[in-house]
Amino acid sequence: MTRPDGPDAAAGGPGLDQREEATRIVAKGLEAVAAARSLDELKALQGELVGKRSSLAGLGRTLGGLEPEARRRLGAELQEARSRLEAAIDSRRSLLELSERAAALESDRLDLTEVLGGSSRGHLHLLTQTRDELEDVFIGMGYRVAEGPEVEDDWHNFEALNLPAAHPARGMWDTLYLDQGESESILLRTHTSPVQIRVMQTQPPPIRIVAPGRVFRRDTPDARHLSTFHQIEGLVIDRGITLGDLAGTIESFTSAYFGPGMHSRLRPSYFPFTEPSGEFEVTCPICAGSGCRTCTGTGWIELGGCGMVHPNVLGAVGLDPEEWSGFAFGFGIDRCAQVRHQVPDMRVFLDNDLRLLTQF
Repeated sequence: MTRPDGPDAAAGGPGLDQREEATRIVAKGLEAVAAARSLDELKALQGELVGKRSSLAGLGRTLGGLEPEARRRLGAELQEARSRLEAAIDSRRSLLELSERAAALESDRLDLTEVLGGSSRGHLHLLTQTRDELEDVFIGMGYRVAEGPEVEDDWHNFEALNLPAAHPARGMWDTLYLDQGESESILLRTHTSPVQIRVMQTQPPPIRIVAPGRVFRRDTPDARHLSTFHQIEGLVIDRGITLGDLAGTIESFTSAYFGPGMHSRLRPSYFPFTEPSGEFEVTCPICAGSGCRTCTGTGWIELGGCGMVHPNVLGAVGLDPEEWSGFAFGFGIDRCAQVRHQVPDMRVFLDNDLRLLTQF
């Protein structure tokens, strides 16, 4: 090492061998950092390169014997060398952390793939297929699809549909209320009729929509009922709409969806939001109308409810019942799939049994 009073120090610069040593330390250090294969190895290397007992620290202890100008220059070079090494260490640490984390995640990964004999490809559930097919039928008839929230308020789900508080007809629905807001003010919708209310509030007539979606009731599941199921409801509002338009629409839908030879009929019923109200039945697909145990010998299977929109419902959304009229209908998508595909128990739709799902 050049003495502080050597010729290079007298010239005002650091000793040549000190500068060469610093360059060598940086070069070897960068090479070692790039070769580090683990965080532990890099941590040990950090102490060797920039720690208190490192070679750079040793060079720094020679600064006291240099002239001020030479000390300043060598100190700057040593600081730059230290900064380069520390930057390389930080960069390598980030890469190693990412690599080790990826390795840890890979070792913890669970293969949840179901092993099947032969090859098997996933596809849409039967209920999703049924919903898509129903939407296609009604879109072909000039309707558009509308959707709304599954969590509803009491006004949209009941009051606007001519079901004020304490109305005895509310007992027709076993409602699931949420612990939010005022008591029994927020609920899981019991039908998709609230979508009709929301559309009539935001869109002026004429209106032709279908509203498919999931609904919730406190029903005990059995072969023909579920507590969480799917509905599709239709609404038409225009001038001069009659019950004959409703009957013709139901018949057109029945033929389009269930096929030729399938027909529909209406029979009187009661719903608070329609007047007059009816239930529509379709030809039993099992016996083709001749009578069997499934249809209790009648040749018909009930599919849904319908009727002319009640004047009170029109008034609730600001439509003049003297000017506008309309009809509404609704039925279960699950029931529709059950009838069309002759599934004896609706509960199998929720079982995720591949023996059933692979049939459709």
